[in-house]
Amino acid sequence: MSAQMNRYFRLASADLVVPNQEAWQLLWDFTTLRELVDTLPGNTPLQNKALVAANEIMNVFNRGHPRGIREARKIAEGLFGEGWEGKREGIYDEGVGEAQVWGIVVTSIPPGTSHELLKLYPPLFQKVTTKVHSGQFQPVGGSWVENDGNMPSGEALIRQFVFGQRYFESRFGKRCETAWLPDSFGLTGALPQLIRGAGMKYFFTQKLSWNNMCDISHFRARHVLIRPRNVFPHTTFNWVGIDGTQVLCHMTPVDTYTAQATVGDVNKGQNNHKNLESSQGALLVFGNGDGGGGPLAKMLENLRRIRAVANTHRELPTVSMGRSVDEFFDKLERASNAGKTLPNCSIVELIPRMVWSIKKGNRHSEILLRDVEHVATLASLYRLYNKDYVYPKQAIDDSWEKVLLNQFHDVLPGSAIGMVYDDAEKLYAEVHKDGEALLDDAFRVLFPDSVVLKASTNLEALPPIGKIIGFNTTFFRRSDIIEVPLVGANSDLKSQVLQTSSDGTVGYAVMNTPGSVGSICTPATGLHAQILPVSVFTNGTDNFVLRNSSVQLTISKGRITSLLDVKLGRELISQGSTGGLVIFEDQPNYWDAWDVEIHHLETVKQLEFTNVSVVAQGPLRGSVKAVTKYDKSTIEVTISLDAITATVKENSRSLLHFDAVVDWHQRHEFLKFELPLNIHSVNATYETQFGHVQRPTHKNTTWDIAKFEVCGHKYADLSEFGYGVAILSESKYGFSCIGNILRISLLRSATAPDAEQDQGEHKFSWGVMPHEGHFLESDVPMAAYLYNSPLRMRYLSQDGDATMTHFYSPFTVEGARNVFLETLKRGENDSFLNNSGATTIVLRLYEAFGGHAKVMVRIGGHLSIAKAYLTNLLEDHDDELNISPGENSTTSGIIRLDFRGFEVKTVKLVLKSTPVLVEQLEYVVL
Repeated sequence: MSAQMNRYFRLASADLVVPNQEAWQLLWDFTTLRELVDTLPGNTPLQNKALVAANEIMNVFNRGHPRGIREARKIAEGLFGEGWEGKREGIYDEGVGEAQVWGIVVTSIPPGTSHELLKLYPPLFQKVTTKVHSGQFQPVGGSWVENDGNMPSGEALIRQFVFGQRYFESRFGKRCETAWLPDSFGLTGALPQLIRGAGMKYFFTQKLSWNNMCDISHFRARHVLIRPRNVFPHTTFNWVGIDGTQVLCHMTPVDTYTAQATVGDVNKGQNNHKNLESSQGALLVFGNGDGGGGPLAKMLENLRRIRAVANTHRELPTVSMGRSVDEFFDKLERASNAGKTLPNCSIVELIPRMVWSIKKGNRHSEILLRDVEHVATLASLYRLYNKDYVYPKQAIDDSWEKVLLNQFHDVLPGSAIGMVYDDAEKLYAEVHKDGEALLDDAFRVLFPDSVVLKASTNLEALPPIGKIIGFNTTFFRRSDIIEVPLVGANSDLKSQVLQTSSDGTVGYAVMNTPGSVGSICTPATGLHAQILPVSVFTNGTDNFVLRNSSVQLTISKGRITSLLDVKLGRELISQGSTGGLVIFEDQPNYWDAWDVEIHHLETVKQLEFTNVSVVAQGPLRGSVKAVTKYDKSTIEVTISLDAITATVKENSRSLLHFDAVVDWHQRHEFLKFELPLNIHSVNATYETQFGHVQRPTHKNTTWDIAKFEVCGHKYADLSEFGYGVAILSESKYGFSCIGNILRISLLRSATAPDAEQDQGEHKFSWGVMPHEGHFLESDVPMAAYLYNSPLRMRYLSQDGDATMTHFYSPFTVEGARNVFLETLKRGENDSFLNNSGATTIVLRLYEAFGGHAKVMVRIGGHLSIAKAYLTNLLEDHDDELNISPGENSTTSGIIRLDFRGFEVKTVKLVLKSTPVLVEQLEYVVL
């Protein structure tokens, strides 16, 4: 049943009443007494007194008689203290004990929501602003929305903080000091570093109190309360990130961010506190609605009564009505000697959440906006053919806001209703349309008269003679097998390909890209020395082999029976096992779209590749296509092997591509791809933001068992000494490795809260990458980066200016292969009106393998740099960097940087002048 957005209702009646305040007060008195009786241990003085008082109230109360109400309230006063009510908020100034529960009302309105509030209800927003300035409304969180903590890329998490903090500062005159993610389904170990880099000192969460590991192993029954086994061991601690950065963290022991301010809540704030030896304070976040918004009168009245009781009795901790979250953390910081007396802890257990189509939109949008910023920055520097080009900062920001909005913690993970995903898909479509247009505008500045070359390009309108180029938006040298559309192509375009698909619609060519711009290789340019020709063999029925001189894949009777490293003669599939698609029953115990339960692993069914046919014979690409019918769904997978290696690193191996088109109509089933590998290791490696994490492949403890499904980004890897195999992903985030079986999660089909979740067509890809050497010796992170960053193909007329066709990036990183240059963009504080004001360039780099490094950032000779700064994520200056002179005219300066493992650095370059002139470009061309 579809939602009806425009329904109307008739109001039948409305009554205007005057509440009996004395009766309401008695109700709240009695409620507190009842909660004291229910919460406190039996036969304690306070519990007995509360029970006696409640009983007496029942005896004297006579409905409809005001005198009975007054007598009943007098009885309650005997427990709360004489004259307690007249003290009003002054009750919180009496009898403070060491163990305190701070009551905090947090109405969670992040900048993304505030922005909509400003647009839709300006007067209401102005009232909020007034309350912020008076200290009655506290900005908290620092991010654009209360985002998911698992799946946004590292750069997207940075933008969450940049957009959030800049918005708070511009609207309210202050930044946040406390990062606030109480409801995110898991947290990346990159966050402490990013929180600190965004100008915040503290972090609050509570979702770690949720987990799937229970006292009943593989528990399947519903509607039974079971106790978690893996209880997180800390309440107040220093969260240590993957790079070693620490942030002071408090996880409310009340285990909720929508507390009802009951005696039980307050008591739990002390009894469930895991670090009372070093911290006696706890945060009680109360109010109705996710985020603690909407405190009710009964909550405030209950807390006053609880405090009145605690002022004269010691069975309860005292309640302090806090003024702000920052005040709580400031006091905690002082009491713990800046965190020195608190335990250090890494957060490790995550909660799997999944909805697949939305995740593809997220990943592809993040990559697109990274590319737009990269190319637009270069276009703003090299305005060779359009002197009026202006970096489109506002348009880029508009697209980022849409991506960041969709990273809300109940949107990106997949736990929202269907209408939300209808809106999200529209936003992703807008980002794609606008981003491609911005890219095209920037490319036309760099390559005049060029057009994008893709399947939808009108080839008949292309100039008769031209050149295919590919723009590399990464900072890695690369070699690619590119696809060239041939339907309607002229003879010149067809002559540039060396292989044609079996149906003649696509051609294949080799493109080498030593810098920013790649060109097609031909036999005349040494092609045969670079490629590893691919062959496809078949017996015509049920046996197919894809092979080059690097790797070989065999499909027999619908399953992958062999994956061979040809160079070493090493078989990578464990003996007697097969790989391929598998499907599982998927019946979560409680939360359908939210949870993946470990018992789903007990229901595996192997699927076979059927109707296999050869669709590309080589030599550049060999491919077979399989069409598998399963119940109501159709799964079409094209498996390809290219005549190149995954990267240009010496001894790199070829990558096997799996491109799927799935018409999905299953309910409560889970589709995965698996490889049982002839590799043994106690840990597997998964990419996370700005680094990687390792998770156990065994089930020695319940903490190990809990990691049966792991959130990873672009790769998952299983390695032993000397060898490993990775699975690469361009849009999926779920992986697992149990024993020697490495898996990637492809599709699932929950039915609540969206009954039609992920029904219909899906297109996605993954890759299998063998590699010589352990993961830490491998090129897996580079290969995964390239796998997610296809070349931007352009067709350049022969009559067009070819000045930039041999362009090398003006920024290169040398000295350590483990440091990646991730982001190239213009500075946040630049003026983009008519290209006036200072021009700054921002580079974001990170260490990707988990070790130290010393690198040189080499700046092209045509760029004149006035100053260089190391900044925080908000681009505030931390330290001025020394710029060493270049050795020759191709380098204007060198910046030396030291990295620790997984460290992120932001470098801001202040240019002396722009744009770069044509005569200066002799330094950037071959």
